[in-house]
Amino acid sequence: MALDADLRSIQEARESLRLAAEAREKLASMTQEQIDKIVQNMSEAGQVNAKVLAKMAVEETGFGVYEDKITKNMFASKTVFDAIIYLKTVGIIHRDQKRRIAEIAEPMGIIVGLVPSTNPTSTVLYKSLISIKARNPIVFSPHPSAVMCTGRAAEIMADAACAAGAPRNSIQCLSSCTKQATSELMHHDETALILATGGSGMVKAAYSAGKPAYGVGPGNVPAFIERTANIGKAVSDIIASRTFDNGTICASEESLVTESAIEDEVIEELRAQGGWLVSDSEADALGKLLVFGDGRMNSATVGRDAMTIARMAGIRVPEGTKVLVARIGGVGSAYPLSREKLCSVLAFYVESNWQTACERCIEILKLGGIGHSLVIHSRDEAVIREFALKKPVFRVLVNTPATHGAIGLNSGLEPALTLGPGTWGGSITSDNVGPMHLLNKKRVAYGMGVEEVRGLYEQEGIAKGVHGAYSHGSSNGRVTAARPGSFGRKGASYSGVGRQDSDAISWNVRGSGKIPKIIGPAASVDKPILHPSLSRGIDEAVPGQQTVENQQGESGNLVSDEDIRKVVQGFLAELRGRGGMTDES
Repeated sequence: MALDADLRSIQEARESLRLAAEAREKLASMTQEQIDKIVQNMSEAGQVNAKVLAKMAVEETGFGVYEDKITKNMFASKTVFDAIIYLKTVGIIHRDQKRRIAEIAEPMGIIVGLVPSTNPTSTVLYKSLISIKARNPIVFSPHPSAVMCTGRAAEIMADAACAAGAPRNSIQCLSSCTKQATSELMHHDETALILATGGSGMVKAAYSAGKPAYGVGPGNVPAFIERTANIGKAVSDIIASRTFDNGTICASEESLVTESAIEDEVIEELRAQGGWLVSDSEADALGKLLVFGDGRMNSATVGRDAMTIARMAGIRVPEGTKVLVARIGGVGSAYPLSREKLCSVLAFYVESNWQTACERCIEILKLGGIGHSLVIHSRDEAVIREFALKKPVFRVLVNTPATHGAIGLNSGLEPALTLGPGTWGGSITSDNVGPMHLLNKKRVAYGMGVEEVRGLYEQEGIAKGVHGAYSHGSSNGRVTAARPGSFGRKGASYSGVGRQDSDAISWNVRGSGKIPKIIGPAASVDKPILHPSLSRGIDEAVPGQQTVENQQGESGNLVSDEDIRKVVQGFLAELRGRGGMTDES
């Protein structure tokens, strides 16, 4: 008697995990060189098959843009590879000589990868690379509307991995896609971690499985054009991002917010660059089409271009329209277009100034997108700073298409297709997820004296620029010197820590020159501590050392004779004020 489809799929899930467990043991024993060879071969296979997989994805799902899916596949296989290939993920991956600690990488185990229909092949390429780089086998559960293209992408990665020496079944994909099978994968004892990319329901199910999980919440990204922005470029970036693969990446702009002072210019640019501003009645029709009454997105409109959406809504637009723009007056259930839409439609808001625009962006994010991303187009650093400080997101993108910037295609963010929204968005991480998130770290720590540990932490605090810390009681006196910009890459903080008990006084001094020998609270001023972020370790200088170099090879001057004289004079003046020293002393 034949098994029912749901039972067959559950059995396939269990068998896949059993085979993955066998591969897990072999992967865990591989060297860094072996792993990197495997990952390189997988990357090359992904690049070679980028066009084939893009074609399969468009044909099977019925949405998206073929050329853009090629770009996504190349990003997932080449850009991600370039970012991770030099990462150390096997054996001892870090040593801290000062703390006497070594970190050893250990794989997490079998990973379950949930794959969305919006990015069915690029997600597989990306998750396969970062999983194998961390020596973890992975089993994929495809979206029901993308089983064939997802399966083919996994097969390509698996074949490439095996050809380079990986154990068989390191990468697998279910062929029978049911909710029961996905549930079995997520809840099974062999599963170590869930990488969940997809709709809110899928992500919530992953978090409810009782397993560690990295999930991605909705984007609903607002884009703000501030009055100092290059308006033409800002509009071009927003349209390019919104229409990229017809808005299927969760980091693409969902709303455009601007100031009334530049409203006319923004509208003029939108029209000149392919945007079509719909009427109020047409905006209502769009809202009813794209979002159901209960707030759910209409899956039939996901990944569709502007012309297709207009036809579905009964709106006549010029041929070649790239994006539909709908002015709306609020945020919430009464304004369905204020939600995430994942297609070539933008909500449009005009606010009186950047402060009210800031509040509007927060409203949009709180509706559905908190923790994810926001983009601001501006040349006013003060406004950019305010947005960065006050927005409830973990990616504040500046003067870039949000889609490309958030995933790390044209920004310095880690290249990834799983973008954590942090605890604000219900996730355990706010990072762009990479192979280092798929490692356990074993730490080997050698014993140190209690006083040595205490001194270590105080020195680190001083090195980080915490001037005045512990500057009372019987703690060691110190002199702190900082070059301009001491909290940035171009600067570093240095400190001298005296060894004699005294009333400690801190000074912030600057300068350069020879370091003299002196007596008192500044006795050890010739022992610089370099800011940890600028050095491979915290280096102790030998007595008389005048300079210390950071990672970039820059030479930083320490405390000068003049600095020391000022310090001593201040110290003596305070003693006189206390009556503890006369001029003759």
